[in-house]
Amino acid sequence: MRNALRWLLALVLLIGTAGGGVATATADEPDIKDRILAIPGMSLIEEKPVTGYRFFVLNYTQPVDHRHPSKGTFQQRITVLHKGTDRPTVFYTSGYGLSTTPSRREPTQIVDGNQVSMEYRFFTPSRPAPADWSKLDIWQAASDQHRIYRALSRIYAENWLATGASKGGMTATYYRRFYPRDMAGTVAYVAPNDVVNDEDSAYTRFFRTVGTADCRARLNAVQREALVRRGEIVARYEKYAADNGLTFTTVGSADKAYENVVLDLVWAFWQYHQQAECADVPAASATTDAIYSFVDSVSGFDFYTDQGLEYYTPYYYQAGTQLGAPTFATPHLKGLLRYPGIYQPRSYVPRSIPMRFQPRAMHDVDSWVRHHAERMLFVYGANDPWGAEPFRLSRGAHDSYVMWAPGANHGAVIGALGEADRAKATAEVLEWAGVAPAAVRADPESARPLAAYDAKLDKSTEAAGRLPF
Repeated sequence: MRNALRWLLALVLLIGTAGGGVATATADEPDIKDRILAIPGMSLIEEKPVTGYRFFVLNYTQPVDHRHPSKGTFQQRITVLHKGTDRPTVFYTSGYGLSTTPSRREPTQIVDGNQVSMEYRFFTPSRPAPADWSKLDIWQAASDQHRIYRALSRIYAENWLATGASKGGMTATYYRRFYPRDMAGTVAYVAPNDVVNDEDSAYTRFFRTVGTADCRARLNAVQREALVRRGEIVARYEKYAADNGLTFTTVGSADKAYENVVLDLVWAFWQYHQQAECADVPAASATTDAIYSFVDSVSGFDFYTDQGLEYYTPYYYQAGTQLGAPTFATPHLKGLLRYPGIYQPRSYVPRSIPMRFQPRAMHDVDSWVRHHAERMLFVYGANDPWGAEPFRLSRGAHDSYVMWAPGANHGAVIGALGEADRAKATAEVLEWAGVAPAAVRADPESARPLAAYDAKLDKSTEAAGRLPF
């Protein structure tokens, strides 16, 4: 009778989940949704259909302070893209909010695995209430990941890899530093490493050499002209803000916001554009309409409004307390800048939130990566300004790599590497995940992603947002 009841239960589950490429339960394995929801603290927000997978949007109860778990909890959103419990799992975070649209990151495609994605703490709605901002740091966030891994690894028992791009790549690295035994490997894309916050000469050197001399000269000239015409453009900016209900309380005024927008211009161009697009840079003699449109298309006039900054408050808080933030010389703008020192994280966080910089945090991570990294891959774009201060490997690092994609920007991926590096990186990821075919082990140059490219699912590593990571 017991066997008959188990068979009947399996049949009901099979009927209820059939179709659309959705995985089904067997008599010996409960439905995957039931298994996930049986985890203490896990609750379902919704399940969305996706061919070949099951996709769950979930809340997971986390301590506000992992050192003192009894002092309150909050709900942290995660998603699970389920392929099968016999497949490896990729743990992804952007370091920002969470997309609830089914997607698959490059390592997930390479290993043909599951993907767990986490919303970074303090990005709404994954924000404790009331918000104690002192609990937003890299160790607390790594501990969020550790608890999620511990909970889900009971179901997904095969190898796990951590990944993320930009701030997500930093997050994957910090997680590995604090919990080095959780993951079988880490793939960190375009992850900055601002070890000494006040020493940023690497960024100045980058802007002296990136691209062609002609392109650099055109960008510098139009950036300067945008400040020369400040009065005319700020007046237009103020009208645009008034017409759209945008305000400037955090930065202080439209004029201050505009100075930040213009300072972003050259950086944002190289972060998200290609050398070939230099032809689109207007001449300094162009009309004000042309300059206004170009600045808006590259930097974005909305960004330094209160409404534009609000989403990024957790990022700027961390940049001003632990991560650090870049500065760079702008001698071509001499005499045109009105607000010395404004281009830094404190300017973008409401004054009601206290901030104090902790200079040891990045030193600690950098030293650990240099001397203790194991099975870690760092991928950078050669034309990406955030790569001016990359992670580096020294004696003591094992089976770890830093690779550069020629001509690539902040969207650099393994697929953009040179042929030899691309094959090597792919082979290593497959090996770390425990799914390297015998042919790849015999000949790493033959390594290819195990899953075919899917235009609906496969996303680039490029982080959400315009200037922040």
